[in-house]
Amino acid sequence: MTWTRKQFSILAIVAITSFMGTFLISSINIALPAIEKSFGLDAVTLSWVITAFLLAMAIMLLPVGRWGDLTGIRRIFKAGVLLFTISSLLCAMAPSGLWLIIFRLMQGAGAALSSTTGPAILVSGFPIHQRGRVLGISTSAVYLGLAFGPFAGGLLTQSLGWRSIFYTSFIIGILVVSVTWIFLGKDDMPQDSQPKKINLKGLIFYIAGLISLVYGSSIIPETTGWLLMTTGVIALIIFWRIESRSANPVIQTDLFTKNRLFAFSNLAALINYSATFAIVFLLSLYLQKIQGLSPRDAGTILVAQPIMMAIFSPIAGRYSDKIQPRYLATVGMTMCMLGLAAFAFLNENTPLWGIIVLLIWVGLGFALFSSPNMNTIMSSVDKTKYGLASGTAATMRVVGQITSMTIATFFFALLFSGQAVDIIENKTFLTAMHYGFITFALIAVAGIWFSFSRGSINR
Repeated sequence: MTWTRKQFSILAIVAITSFMGTFLISSINIALPAIEKSFGLDAVTLSWVITAFLLAMAIMLLPVGRWGDLTGIRRIFKAGVLLFTISSLLCAMAPSGLWLIIFRLMQGAGAALSSTTGPAILVSGFPIHQRGRVLGISTSAVYLGLAFGPFAGGLLTQSLGWRSIFYTSFIIGILVVSVTWIFLGKDDMPQDSQPKKINLKGLIFYIAGLISLVYGSSIIPETTGWLLMTTGVIALIIFWRIESRSANPVIQTDLFTKNRLFAFSNLAALINYSATFAIVFLLSLYLQKIQGLSPRDAGTILVAQPIMMAIFSPIAGRYSDKIQPRYLATVGMTMCMLGLAAFAFLNENTPLWGIIVLLIWVGLGFALFSSPNMNTIMSSVDKTKYGLASGTAATMRVVGQITSMTIATFFFALLFSGQAVDIIENKTFLTAMHYGFITFALIAVAGIWFSFSRGSINR
């Protein structure tokens, strides 16, 4: 294997930005109790510190993927890194919970610009037989961010306060911006007659649908919440119909209706993230509220899951270049489902070593699923659609993450009666957490079927 200097530079830049985004997500999970006390937020509003970031990403990912194919993926990648860095500083200086949520929306938009175009930059710079390996390395960087985030976030929160997490992200962002502008280079856009536009009509319904669904879930069981969620579903159906008939769609629906490999792999990713993302959110609150751990100690325990992801994702990605990825992905999804079912039995007396074992198990399952699944998605389309495929895959990931948070928020809203996490009874919190994990395990069962039934890559 011989890589050029340009290929090494591309891989390093994409890996660093992948690390930066997930580092921030995982470290903020640990700081949530401190943010709750700082601004006096209730449980549902507190969840929006995470959800706002994800919602902005979900809104931006699809149009950015298409926009990148038309105008240049490197240009958009650079803009995303810059916006993410600036918004990190604004989050650190937020004067209230509302402003923090607003700045998190900006931060999510910046993350969308870079995370959508990153995999597309990778696969365009490496030959097909090395895609699994480089995507595995990039995925490993994602999980290193997840692994380092809880420990660093807990340490920073306990020592310097939660704002120090955002200041740290700003400093890392400055370094990444500098490296990106120096080494990434410019886009080599082909000269053709392809129209430089996307269909914004359908995009309006897509944005309205996501916002209605996510906000509606946060005000359940009020009637308005149910109406908003119903409206959101209808808006997304209208979006799909518009895209199906558009000459310049944001998302090419025929990839889902005519490309089984692409469709089932994306649906498997959606289900996997819907089932697993809220694990850290729920366990962070559980370890600090129920087990009485400090932010630092809670973060140290939560490191177990992403460390397994970081270690085994490159290995799974490399093997997915040699054997059919669906076998690895199906085993991984099954392991995740079993782990989620086991989390539903956590209580006040659960030993910490048992939680660590479950986190290791789920982390290994996720590693076996993620890299092979991404390799399948990117290998199921031709190179003119790399940006679209990357954006679609990223959208499935983030919409899955939003779905996971929405499910957790739904049970919080249903059982907490507008109270903060630190004042509700332990029994009530455990009930909400148990309902959440049972729901996640049931969702993962469907993911097993999609993962295995997708078919095989024709190399």
